[in-house]
Amino acid sequence: MIPQSNHYWLVNARVPTPLMVRSRQGRSRDWLVASDSRPPIPGDFLSVDLEIVDGFIASIATAGTLTHYNAPSVNLRDGIVFPCFADIHTHLDKGQIWERASNPDGTFASAIDRARKDAETYWNSDDLYRRMEFGLKCSYAHGTKALRTHLDAGHNLAEISLEVFQVLQQEWQGRLILQPVCLTPLDYFLTPQGEVLADQMAELGGILGGVTYMNPDITAQIDRAFTLAKERKLSLDFHTDENGDPSSTTLYHIAEAAIRHHYQGKVICGHCCSLAVQEPQEAKKTIALVKKAGIGVVSLPMCNLYLQDRKPGSTPYWRGITLLHELQQAGVPVAIASDNCRDPFHSFGDHDALEVFSLSVKIAHLDSPYGNWCRTITMTPADLMGLPTVGRIGVGLPADLVLFRARSYSELLSRSQRDRIVLREGREIDTTLPDYAELDDLLMETAR
Repeated sequence: MIPQSNHYWLVNARVPTPLMVRSRQGRSRDWLVASDSRPPIPGDFLSVDLEIVDGFIASIATAGTLTHYNAPSVNLRDGIVFPCFADIHTHLDKGQIWERASNPDGTFASAIDRARKDAETYWNSDDLYRRMEFGLKCSYAHGTKALRTHLDAGHNLAEISLEVFQVLQQEWQGRLILQPVCLTPLDYFLTPQGEVLADQMAELGGILGGVTYMNPDITAQIDRAFTLAKERKLSLDFHTDENGDPSSTTLYHIAEAAIRHHYQGKVICGHCCSLAVQEPQEAKKTIALVKKAGIGVVSLPMCNLYLQDRKPGSTPYWRGITLLHELQQAGVPVAIASDNCRDPFHSFGDHDALEVFSLSVKIAHLDSPYGNWCRTITMTPADLMGLPTVGRIGVGLPADLVLFRARSYSELLSRSQRDRIVLREGREIDTTLPDYAELDDLLMETAR
């Protein structure tokens, strides 16, 4: 469908307005600069023609305004076009172990126990490499360009996981931008081993991360993480309040610490589930402090829906997600991401950002209007990852695009969109997903 040419047009495309950015080149055909008038398309889309030259978006014209094209053209027939996705919170090292480490009751406690036992028993270089590569194949085929993964780093796991990550980062260079975050209980940073881990993350160019939980030493633990990050000029990425306990307020403590330390790096807090079960005034107070501290929040609706408020034989009362609307209304950068895929924490998932967005819209009512929510899997996570050219469409940006036949959000989110076309630098890629059978020798025998 897409011409094997260095110069062609995608005509009659519908791009979500929030994903279109103003051109820095100021070309005459960059119609967004000319005026603020927008075609009246339901769902706040812009109807455009995109000129692709040498892998970049060379110009953008309002659909129907050009009488002829100076290169071959493909009529998208009002199909939606997204920029490639940014998946800011994943766990590649745990991925795809469900067959040998299934969760017996679906609870968070059982997930931790099964994942720990699996790591102790099976994780070696080959096992990690193949399962992590499987996840990357899925992400790439679905249309992801940038991915951040948390890597379990306690109890000497860092040695193997960081080494495997470095190999994959090198092999996937040019296809996926990969960022590593170490994952360990936050008290680990109060030990000499924690300082060594911070040095390893600095050497790798990674992010310092950890799991926060309420305890008498929480302030000292958070302060130590900020100190280590400041000394090494590292960003921070915390697992925060992943529970339904209203007294779990580590998000507030992190925001206080960011302000107290005058921290200038990026701080991200993932999950933040307990915020949704706190008294409204307490939640509002925390959100205001998070905004003041410049913290970004990443929600993981699929995994949290699966784990939170789970009681065997009982129907859950709440959806496990944080206060997405309230955070966004307060001006806090909000993203959503895949999180765990086919492991004890979440028995489903395929590293498909569109699936995450589709389910999140329904779970958290991110419609009526859709507004800027399309940025939660594109521009916002890319910004939080420090990637200013990813997750947006504009003149001069790479032609890294995902093309759908769907013409509206209703069509886009009603079907799986397995027939999507993914362009990387203007070239159509193979979107064939890896076969689960590739991992049978790792999983099936050990599961018996």
